[in-house]
Amino acid sequence: MSRLRGTRAVPRGLAWLVLVVASVLLVGSVAMTLVSTSGSRVAPAAPTTGTGHGPGYAGTSNPSGNLPGGGMGGGMMGAQQVWLAGEGVPVQTIAQARARAAQAAAARGLSTGEVMKFTRNFYVELKDSAGNPTTEVLVDPNGGSVSTEYGPAMMWNTGSRDATVSADQARRIADGWLRTNQPGQSTVADVKAFPGYYTIDTETNGNTVGMMSVNALTGAVWYHTWHGTFIAEEDD
Repeated sequence: MSRLRGTRAVPRGLAWLVLVVASVLLVGSVAMTLVSTSGSRVAPAAPTTGTGHGPGYAGTSNPSGNLPGGGMGGGMMGAQQVWLAGEGVPVQTIAQARARAAQAAAARGLSTGEVMKFTRNFYVELKDSAGNPTTEVLVDPNGGSVSTEYGPAMMWNTGSRDATVSADQARRIADGWLRTNQPGQSTVADVKAFPGYYTIDTETNGNTVGMMSVNALTGAVWYHTWHGTFIAEEDD
């Protein structure tokens, strides 16, 4: 009678142990797959980097979206964040908007400069004690709240006036962007230097129509799309 060599019968207890371990591993694998596909416990992807993103951010050539966004393009979250809660009273005139902005600015030792009325909001320039443009705010016409303007004032204001892009360069960059994205419609008007960026009024046939900003460190462009139609303005 021949005899099998090199093999041994597996003890019954060990076989059951192997089966239990295999079952546990299988259940764990299925559970991990379900968690991953559900999206509820998957680790977030690493953040991407770049010069800017989000609606309203124009980069150096892209047309803007319809709402403010979170583009960076250099700089950091503004050094002059301004806020004043609304009182539920409509703001209808430039004088009323200036008064609301002045109240919000006083807490930071700032004063109001140019005020512009648009169909969606009031834009107010704020200045420091030396008369230098420092930040920009919006006044809500419905309830009178005051807040740092979307976009450049919120995201590009470094608090420093160091710049690698001059005012003349910013003007040329803005003019080139308008020729590419709004050909024959708008031209560059006033250029004002804020900490970390420039804000530039745009005109059509000599009439103000809107504004845009150029980053003072990178030259990135951000067109202000959140104002609506221009109505009137008043310089301080």
